Amino acid sequence: MLPSSYSKIRKLGLFSFSNTSIHNSLFSASFETLIHHITTVFQRDNLKLLSPAIVSKLKPSHVQPILFKLQSKPHSALLFFEWSEKLLGLHHPPKALYGLLDILLRHRMFGSARQICDQMVQQYKNFNNFDWIHGLKFGPVHGMVMESLCRNGMLDQSIELLNYSWRSGITIPSSSLMVFLRYLINSNYIEGVLVSFEEICKLLKAQPYYLYQFVIEAFFRKETEIALSFHQKVIDRGLLCDVVPCNRVLKGLCNENQLDVAIKLFHLMLDIGPKPNVVTFSLLVNAYCKEMKFEEAFKLYKLMTEKGIDPDLILNSILIHGLFRAGKLKEGHELFLVALNRGSKLDVVIFCSIMDAYVRTGDLMKVIEFYRIMIKKGIQPNVVVYSILIRGLCQSKKIACASAIFCRILKQGFELSILTYNSLIDGFLKSGRFRDGWSIYKTMVEDGYEPDVIVYGTLLNGLCKNGMINDALRLLFHAMSKGLQPNNYIFNTLIDGWCRIGRLRDAMKVYSLMGTYNVCPDVITHTVLIRGLVGLGRLNEAVILFFQSLKRGILLDVVTYCILIDGFCKQRITSRGLQIFQIMLMNGLIPDISVYNALLNGFLNENCLQAANILFNNLNERGPEPDIVTYNTMICGYCSSNKLDEGMNLFKRLLLGRHKPNAITYTILIDTLCKEGQMEDALLMFDNMLKDGPMPNVVTYSSLMDGYFKSENMNDAFKLHEEILRNLSPNIISYSILIDGLCRRGLLEEALLAFHCAKNRHLVPDIIAYSILIYGYCKVGKLGQAVMLCKDMLMHGIMPDDFIKAIIAKYCHSLINNNA
Repeated sequence: MLPSSYSKIRKLGLFSFSNTSIHNSLFSASFETLIHHITTVFQRDNLKLLSPAIVSKLKPSHVQPILFKLQSKPHSALLFFEWSEKLLGLHHPPKALYGLLDILLRHRMFGSARQICDQMVQQYKNFNNFDWIHGLKFGPVHGMVMESLCRNGMLDQSIELLNYSWRSGITIPSSSLMVFLRYLINSNYIEGVLVSFEEICKLLKAQPYYLYQFVIEAFFRKETEIALSFHQKVIDRGLLCDVVPCNRVLKGLCNENQLDVAIKLFHLMLDIGPKPNVVTFSLLVNAYCKEMKFEEAFKLYKLMTEKGIDPDLILNSILIHGLFRAGKLKEGHELFLVALNRGSKLDVVIFCSIMDAYVRTGDLMKVIEFYRIMIKKGIQPNVVVYSILIRGLCQSKKIACASAIFCRILKQGFELSILTYNSLIDGFLKSGRFRDGWSIYKTMVEDGYEPDVIVYGTLLNGLCKNGMINDALRLLFHAMSKGLQPNNYIFNTLIDGWCRIGRLRDAMKVYSLMGTYNVCPDVITHTVLIRGLVGLGRLNEAVILFFQSLKRGILLDVVTYCILIDGFCKQRITSRGLQIFQIMLMNGLIPDISVYNALLNGFLNENCLQAANILFNNLNERGPEPDIVTYNTMICGYCSSNKLDEGMNLFKRLLLGRHKPNAITYTILIDTLCKEGQMEDALLMFDNMLKDGPMPNVVTYSSLMDGYFKSENMNDAFKLHEEILRNLSPNIISYSILIDGLCRRGLLEEALLAFHCAKNRHLVPDIIAYSILIYGYCKVGKLGQAVMLCKDMLMHGIMPDDFIKAIIAKYCHSLINNNA
């Protein structure tokens, strides 16, 4: 009968013995003594106990039985293996190495196992024949050997081992298979991947498309052409016929901003398969829309329809949303109508995108139009739709309608959002109804909603713009006590509020406070402060802050530069404005048309018409494209320089261009024609204005009135004033013109009546209106009335200027001389 240890070995199949002498020696007592002695010594980890007499009888055939005895003690087995190799002076056969690997891996000694495996691979280069593995079916050992073969560049042998394992029914761990795959991929070994494709899928128990996705994405990370070649060979061999994994790969490429690569794969799919579906087109159209490449997106859309693939809800939504988000409202509207006419199913999300886009452009009529279409199509509005409606109505100052929508939301039981509350609060505050806005805020808090930084920002902005800065500060500290972490918007709002009322010192205190709350001032912060300083005429301080901002690394934008340039130009220091302009160019910023308009205005204010002409001509040649403000500035400059003909030529050019004249353009020319006594031409232009638009404003009528008065056409002047009263709200300027015309004709009682009419309309007379009337009374010797008007002026907080003082002094002196 065989010894029990041997029977176990044969049963497990861990070791195999074919040599007859070895087989016979198992029955001898000396064999058992040797095995037992060496095993005991190594189990006790004490080599001093080794008997030289017994050790001298050790042979290579004894190694495997001893390893089996030591399999429960992997460290002892490893020590024995290394000791016996040195003692015997030869390399152990692969089968013994394999046995040791088995023991080490079963005890999770991966580092040692890796070293033994590499040793085995390096010692036995020829692995073309795997017969020695026969009967050894522990998959992790096969996997470890595969990994080692890959590490040592023996990829073909690793593929053969994989095939052998697969035929033998051995399950290799998925981790080893993935390492194997990565080595094949890193070596650009497409053939190796393809040869092993089906076996790996079966061993991983995965569908082919999972493996395809893993491999091709790895190849794409290395080189596009290799990945495309892999796709082509997979299709050629019939290993893939499903478009789903290709779509997943395309999605990954698009998410990684590799749209050009995705398009290459798409075209390959069109050529050889698998056939793209609506999801494929949707992925690529969405990627193009995100990059604002709508022409390419529509080419794909057209190609899809040509191939007989109907766009679904998702694709329609992507295109419509993309167009409206990019401000291409006309194109978006047209696509919406096409989808509607085709009977495409549209959902509430599409309508939300469209309505939100029109709210952002201030077109409330379109918002309501699409809301009605949605209702007509039986699509139930949700709270987002109602919130957009509320925001649009509030922007158009239709607060009552917005409140009605808010009530409807409450009645229908929708869960309100903070966005909805914020829209209504913002609407009330911007229309000056602060109490109502505050009431909505309190209602929101009472209903259990916690105001966020956006709500507090809206409230603070409303308070600051209404000059209630102290209230804004109290609200801020209250919000901070509730845990609000103030951000840039909050601080910028407060700084802007102080600047609006001219309290720069307080604005700077808030600016200093930002660091306390770990909020870094941004470009808007510095722009607001610079604008505040410029508005107060403190240009030198504004320039100091400007250079400090640049020194601190703040990337000031075009708006900041424009504010500073405009400030210098309005103070008639255009040369310094040009210096700021040069700094702007040096810092790589591209000036917009607002910057050039400021410079043009500066040149013209300093009577530098030639410089303005040169700059204007450069704009026409190089850009940016002049806008209506540019044309109005130049026309006004020509008219002020007594070059009406050049102003008229530019006006005619404007009529033929993309930008059309507005009310300001017509008014500038009408006013100039009236001042030059060309009333017929002025009236002809006024008639064209009434006929073709735009509508005249109060300044247009006032200019014509002034012209009539100066040409002594009183009746027409009064008719125009009556027309202003019927169609427009007259301002103090139009009344001043009327008062001046009446005073020039000696109609002082009528002039005084017009003066009081202006006051009854709550128009506050300015120093010009008082000057005209005081001069009129002085001229006819009615100094008493003139003095009374002076007192009235002082009561209204208007101080007499040098002109009024000189008039009073002159006529008082004249009266004294006459009486003498």
